[in-house]
Amino acid sequence: MRISLNWLRELVEIKLSHEELAETLTMAGFEVEDIEDRRTWANGVVVGRVVERQPHPNADKLSVCQVDIGANETLNIVCGASNVRADIYVPVATTGTYLPNIDLKIKPAKLRGVQSQGMICSLKELGLPTDVDGIHIFPQEMPLGSDVRPLLGLDDVILDLTATANRADALSMVGVAREVAALTDAKLSIPEPGEVSITKGTGHLALKISDPQACPAYIGTVIEQIKIAPSPDWLQQRLRAAGVRPINNVVDITNYVLLEWGQPLHAFDRDRLKSVAGEKSLTIGVRFATVGDTLKTLDGQTRTLTTQNLLITANDQPVALAGVMGGEETEVHEGTQSLVLEAALFDSVAIRRSSRSVGLRSEASGRYERGVNRAELEVANRRALALISELAQGVIVQQEIADTRPDPSTWSRSIVLRLDRVNQILGPIDLAEDTGELEAKDIERILTALGCQLTPSGEGTWSVSVPPYRYRDLEREIDLIEEIARLYGYNKFCDTLPDKSEAGYLPLDQELIRKLRAYLRAEGLTELIHYSLVKPGETGQIVLSNPLFVEYSALRTDLIAGLIDAFQYNLEQGNGSLNGFEIGRIFWQEDGLQEGEAIAAIIGGDRTVGKWSKSGREQPLNWFEAKGILESVFRQLGLQVEYQPDCRDERLHPGCTASLWVRGNRLGIFGQLHPQVRREKGLPDSVYVFQLDVDVLLDYMEQDEILTPIFHPYSTYPASDRDIAFFAPVKISVAEIEKVISNAGKGLLESVELFDQYRGENVPQGQRSLAFRLIYRASDRTLTEAEVEPVHNQVREALVEKFGVNLRS
Repeated sequence: MRISLNWLRELVEIKLSHEELAETLTMAGFEVEDIEDRRTWANGVVVGRVVERQPHPNADKLSVCQVDIGANETLNIVCGASNVRADIYVPVATTGTYLPNIDLKIKPAKLRGVQSQGMICSLKELGLPTDVDGIHIFPQEMPLGSDVRPLLGLDDVILDLTATANRADALSMVGVAREVAALTDAKLSIPEPGEVSITKGTGHLALKISDPQACPAYIGTVIEQIKIAPSPDWLQQRLRAAGVRPINNVVDITNYVLLEWGQPLHAFDRDRLKSVAGEKSLTIGVRFATVGDTLKTLDGQTRTLTTQNLLITANDQPVALAGVMGGEETEVHEGTQSLVLEAALFDSVAIRRSSRSVGLRSEASGRYERGVNRAELEVANRRALALISELAQGVIVQQEIADTRPDPSTWSRSIVLRLDRVNQILGPIDLAEDTGELEAKDIERILTALGCQLTPSGEGTWSVSVPPYRYRDLEREIDLIEEIARLYGYNKFCDTLPDKSEAGYLPLDQELIRKLRAYLRAEGLTELIHYSLVKPGETGQIVLSNPLFVEYSALRTDLIAGLIDAFQYNLEQGNGSLNGFEIGRIFWQEDGLQEGEAIAAIIGGDRTVGKWSKSGREQPLNWFEAKGILESVFRQLGLQVEYQPDCRDERLHPGCTASLWVRGNRLGIFGQLHPQVRREKGLPDSVYVFQLDVDVLLDYMEQDEILTPIFHPYSTYPASDRDIAFFAPVKISVAEIEKVISNAGKGLLESVELFDQYRGENVPQGQRSLAFRLIYRASDRTLTEAEVEPVHNQVREALVEKFGVNLRS
């Protein structure tokens, strides 16, 4: 909000310079984002009178003027404005004046051969907005040579102040004045408008409030004999200083009261209201819109309304968006002769929803959304009526009130405040050479300055009555403590640190996730990030009830779908195959809403950098190379993973897919994309994906033996290796065979490795030939044939007994 210091000085005594005041407000939580010192805009510009105007001898559009500024000699000034003439009073920038808004320093110059000793100024050149195309002409005689700044409102400083969301009261000049008075112990001079006289007339106005909760109070006043005219200079200057464009005296008054008291008002043309209503008697109503209602607002847009829009109606016809913007059909215009002035309270939630549904925010809606002071509705209304009577010669003929507000005794609240609690929360204060605590007199002084009433209820305890204009944000004891700290000064409290500080550290699960990321990057995979929101249509999806877009209206059930789309997109953009991974949350429905964290990756294409050695031919990954990437990560993590055939995911090849298990818990899935999916997406043949359950992974990795590996000494004795080959049914996995071999050779068997697989001629139908290399080793001796052979025979017998294999060696 833009704060004019000239206006503020009329409401509160200002003892500080504008820089000091800005610093004080900022330190108290009201950040001053900019200081606009208007006094520098026209320093050196004075009032002059055009004595004589002659055409320029060498230019058709220029004039040569003799201008009297009250000096010994008149000035010869060349002017290009079309509205310059003799016997007018104008602002004149004398030689040496600098005009910062147009970055111009006035110097003696020759214009088309004629000497010019200054410049006659327009308002734009002085930094003020105007609709006039030409120089500014004062409406009456002014003292020649006098400073124009007081005449144009340029003897002012504007503070651009930002109030926090909880301080709705600070969105008004009166609210800021109260804050300045509390911060600087200054005297307030807030105007108290008197009662307005109502001349009995034929207003024919009635009120009908359909939803009292959305509109707790409504005051409608009928005013006749209105004379629409431009506002006086003082009012226009204050509005311009606040960033509001003057329109006419009635509209300007409603905007002025909005800025002064923070209470939005709206003026309707009564004759236009009757035209919309279609009857002589007029009923102003407040209701929510129905389907099909439309309204053309003051910005010229016709808006289709929803049931969330709160309306002002005339005999049930929409005429305004309540608390947001008026309607164009009933706006005040040059021919307006009578008014209906609206002063109302609207529910903040109702106005917020209404404003959002039509995508329209205004100064009024911004204040209603934060909360308007319900105790000063009548004060703001009387202030507006008094100004309309004074500046527009209006005669009040009728006033109707619909009021469902609770009893005024409930507009304040009482809060218990304890001195001990204040000092416990805020800590010691800095007393230069020593430290101390806040005392009772400090508390009483600060809260009294805020408008609170304190009643002692014991030693170091008060019952604090909050003023109505702070009812919304002072709710608990901690709110009062915050106010005490804010007004006493945050910088006056001691800086304290905890007695013992401890270096921060990552939680174990985050540390393990970082390791996992590093291992995957080391394998050449790029980390990807996708939205958690996807298209709906999958089974088990959780669908949002209020999505932003249809394309993002459901939560993802896995990460693989997003990785496949990313792989396809990179191929289509000519970036080649994408090898990447993602860690993120997935969501599904199973006995309610479920959520978990997963890690997934996609691998495909030729992973080698140069292809010159292969004559430029692609060398796609095979299933075992892709599995080797995953195995490398597992090995670094210390995971022993078991692979089992799996065909549940329709996106994966049923013969090249395995589920992953750790100690009987399902870890995830790994496999090659199904040929049909590859054809639909235009992907290469060798694309592999895996997805792991992060919770299962972390549960295993958080075990002590994994977190703290135990060193096992290497054997210095030589190993004894044996090969074993046999025919085994295809349905038996290698993982099952390796497990049986390991269990049978326990004690001496160091490792088992599959080194050959054959299917074809001389192999029985439904079987395959497998060959394993078994390494036997002891840590304390060299093994003899007599020691190895019995163990090796146990392995052979176990295979025959368990799987019925046909041994070949």
